[in-house]
Amino acid sequence: MYQPPHNGADPQRTAEESVAAMMAADVSAGPLGIDVDRVAPGRARATMRVTPAMVNGHGLCHGGYVFLIADTAFAAACNTYGVATVAAGADITFVAAARAGDLLTAHATERTRYGRSGLYDATVTRAAASAGPDEVIAEFRGRSRALPAARR
Repeated sequence: MYQPPHNGADPQRTAEESVAAMMAADVSAGPLGIDVDRVAPGRARATMRVTPAMVNGHGLCHGGYVFLIADTAFAAACNTYGVATVAAGADITFVAAARAGDLLTAHATERTRYGRSGLYDATVTRAAASAGPDEVIAEFRGRSRALPAARR
């Protein structure tokens, strides 16, 4: 289990160190190719290439994988403060399909924190095939809860 660093003097450094420690202990995201490549206090970006093993019987990326990249970005965003934080719940709306070979990106942003709770939104996009804008694949809303010190 990861122990987040407590470096309150530099919020960006705390964000980077906290997420790096969490991801180093995460045994699910790495093998699937999920990379959290940008973090800032209350924000994170994750990327994942859809592989043939992630495709369902309809030839589309299984929704669980789309949820997983959004949830990973959400987890990173809510763990940027040096306090171990977990999901209290989440919802996702799928708006377009992804396919094998697509590069998905999830941008998670904090909407508010109150007490030990927080609310975060993550947008999952597919990289555009041409010079156009990336296409939205899903919208995710996550609710977080900071763990009490005794449970960390």
